[in-house]
Amino acid sequence: MIFTTIREIRHHINEEKKKGRQIGLVPTMGYLHEGHLSLIRQAKERGNYVVLSIFVNPLQFGPNEDYARYPRDLKRDEKLADEAGVDAIFAPSVEEMYPEKSLTYVTVEKLSDTLCGLTRPGHFRGVATVVSKLFHIIEPDEAFFGQKDIQQVRIIEQMVTDLNFPIKVVRCPIIREEDGLAMSSRNVYLSPAERREAPILYKALRRAEKAFLNGEIDGNTLVHLVKEQIEQSPSAKIEYVRLVHLKTLDEVTKVTDPAILAVAVRFGTTRLIDNILLEPSQNLHYMHKHEGEHGGA
Repeated sequence: MIFTTIREIRHHINEEKKKGRQIGLVPTMGYLHEGHLSLIRQAKERGNYVVLSIFVNPLQFGPNEDYARYPRDLKRDEKLADEAGVDAIFAPSVEEMYPEKSLTYVTVEKLSDTLCGLTRPGHFRGVATVVSKLFHIIEPDEAFFGQKDIQQVRIIEQMVTDLNFPIKVVRCPIIREEDGLAMSSRNVYLSPAERREAPILYKALRRAEKAFLNGEIDGNTLVHLVKEQIEQSPSAKIEYVRLVHLKTLDEVTKVTDPAILAVAVRFGTTRLIDNILLEPSQNLHYMHKHEGEHGGA
């Protein structure tokens, strides 16, 4: 079932809630891929009545970004969503979501000012605003987001905490192509040559992860390992490679708490992001040293 108006989807959700259904929301901009479908399946496995939103949100695109050419194919999305077990689709128009020029926006400070926020001013204000609207419209019990956009996930988690949304944010693993490239709707923009080079992002992150698992916790070293490998790709233009604290997104010099090693790289006009989670508990050398300092075995 596809709903295109706020009034219709609200009425439908209220009827489902009267039946005792738990509502799970998977917010997307459409052009679904396996990453989106994995979120849908996880929502379903957790016993939710699954609502998929499909809305290419103009608020989160800058003036020189790809809003106009962002891939859209509602019929294809409807078929894939149905096969994955979606119960209802909310696919509003821009006019339905923003009938007048908005004077109210949601901004999550500090977390929006690093990583992608440095080169995409206003992007996360647009994300937080539209997700807040979706939360108010659908009123889900759970909402599902992929780790590929880890900064976005942290911003949504913080917004939910700070504004007391009665919603559980479920963070789901990155889904990758067979060659390691993180799935993204923007992958279709890559030329054949760029597509062959793009998996170097994950290879570089894995290189640093291997060093970390073997005892390396120095941030500069880990970042250098990633940059060095990506720079071997002739098409790659690095926007950033950063090691940040998982919760605060502050840059860190050593991995002593859970951290994210994150990259943003352009291949031609296509901007790709990726990341890996580094946890001290995975690093046996650091763990044994840490335990020794505290009298552990």
